[in-house]
Amino acid sequence: MGRAFKNRLKVRRQAGLIKFLKESLLLWRSTHSSMQTPYLIGVTGGSGSGKSSFIKALRSRFSEQELCIISMDEYYLPREQQKEDEKGEKNFDLPKSFDKKRFREDVLRLMAGETVEKEEYTFNNPDAKPKMLVFRPAPVILVEGLFIFHYKKIAPLFQLKVFIYAKENLKVIRRIYRDQVERGYPIDDVLYKYQHHVLPSYERYILPYKETADLVINNNAAFDAGVEVMAAFIQSKLPPAAAV
Repeated sequence: MGRAFKNRLKVRRQAGLIKFLKESLLLWRSTHSSMQTPYLIGVTGGSGSGKSSFIKALRSRFSEQELCIISMDEYYLPREQQKEDEKGEKNFDLPKSFDKKRFREDVLRLMAGETVEKEEYTFNNPDAKPKMLVFRPAPVILVEGLFIFHYKKIAPLFQLKVFIYAKENLKVIRRIYRDQVERGYPIDDVLYKYQHHVLPSYERYILPYKETADLVINNNAAFDAGVEVMAAFIQSKLPPAAAV
């Protein structure tokens, strides 16, 4: 075997080895990156659409090590900072009703692998003692909120956008039950706010994003099928070490 041939063979082997090492490095980086970067899911829908119940059903299926859930409801601005309508009523159903800067910062911290602590929002109940909430990073982070798709600096973060939809009459009934029965608000106050605050805000800042959502889940009767689909999808995004 001639020296020239041996040299060419050696060069080819070296080139093949270098190519193999480069491909292996790229694969390692890709795998390492996918394991380290959380998958971010956004869930929105109108007030009374059933977002909280839907997320509660998902919460029961995954541990905190697998799924982190953070709600924008914990980021309302103080009552004195809420905008008043022409009747002097505080409007808590506007994009400006929330501390969106702090919310975005906390979501980014979770994505970076940091633990976030936040005092619970007690919906202005003077008798309720707020707890300290702790949100820990996980392979999948689910973010829930009314205006998360409307905020220009938050919406692009989501890899999957989910819209929970329900008919208007059903949402009114659910809102009445929640605000009057669970929170003790007068029925006249509940109906006034739904008509003048909730509905206009929904039509302007929430409903338009239904068309751009990746998944629309109807909750007019039940969302069992939607929960099954979402649970299976979340499971598929868990790395082998976190999967059950």
